Amino acid sequence: YIEAMEPIGATDLNGTTNSDRTNYFENVPTSALDYTLWLESDRMGFLIPSLTPDKLDNQKSVVMNERRQRYENQPYGLSWEKLFSNLYTADHPYHWPTIGWMEDIEKFELDEVKDFFNTFYVPGNATLAVGGSFDLAKTKDLIEEYFGSIPCGKPVPEIALSAQSLETNKTIMYEDEVQLPRIYLAWHTVRAFDSADAALDLLASILSDSKNSRLHKSLVFDKQIAQDISAFQYAGRQAGAFIISSTAKPAVALDTIREEIFRELKNLVSEGIRPDELIRTKNNIKSTFIFSLQKLDLITDHLNHYNFYLDNPGSFLSDLERYEKTTAGEIMNAAKEFLFNPYVELQIIPKSR
Repeated sequence: YIEAMEPIGATDLNGTTNSDRTNYFENVPTSALDYTLWLESDRMGFLIPSLTPDKLDNQKSVVMNERRQRYENQPYGLSWEKLFSNLYTADHPYHWPTIGWMEDIEKFELDEVKDFFNTFYVPGNATLAVGGSFDLAKTKDLIEEYFGSIPCGKPVPEIALSAQSLETNKTIMYEDEVQLPRIYLAWHTVRAFDSADAALDLLASILSDSKNSRLHKSLVFDKQIAQDISAFQYAGRQAGAFIISSTAKPAVALDTIREEIFRELKNLVSEGIRPDELIRTKNNIKSTFIFSLQKLDLITDHLNHYNFYLDNPGSFLSDLERYEKTTAGEIMNAAKEFLFNPYVELQIIPKSR
């Protein structure tokens, strides 16, 4: 596919898969739109008939090498799957790493891959977003011409989800080829675009997004016990998690880092959020959002993102407004509701010599 696209001047040509969706994308000259739509329709409609056992084995090797390079041989590379496989039970889709565990990749059979592709990678389960300078009517005709004959596919099976919660804290210790220990804390929260999602995003920003943020100022600058610290709200279609991670300074115990994190969380809840913190955080989110609208590829990706999560590709303003409308009280309530519940703690420590 890359060999077929590069000669026409395609850039940012790639595909990604996360816990919820696969996303193919490319930037092409307007003159190559016809060719690109034809090639994308060829991938959707005619990839599987051309897939042979030898080609599958080749790609399994590629994925296994990617897992070794990006996860198993990368410092802290297994943190995400260790967190999520303990935060979610085995009957929940987020329990499983997107790339798969090595023993599963090795066992994939051709019929399994074909069945999976024919279930999910079909027009009835896909969104096509086109952004740029093009003739709308002509482009719709091209899409109908190239995609119209591809079978829609059967309705995608519903995912049976079990309720996810932790009764007690869970601690995982993992030795890795790292120089400094790192701690991760993860709590169950809410799905993407749920009522508390924006409040948790703002909370994460207040905690760690700038040098003056609560956790960064306290742990990295004032007490100088951490190399770095970050907080973010991961919101998927099926569930969400709030994650704080921090790399300790040499000779600093991870227990000390955890204690200071909770001290700052308690201070935030008891003291409240200052007006300047809230304004700065909202301005940061707003500026990042507006900056993303300056790039055509990000605008087009927003269209697909909103369509996938909200069934409304034009949700730009309502997305931004949910942050503007969130109050300091709602942020504090979100912190109290979620971040004082049982959590998963992952400690990645240097291997014993």
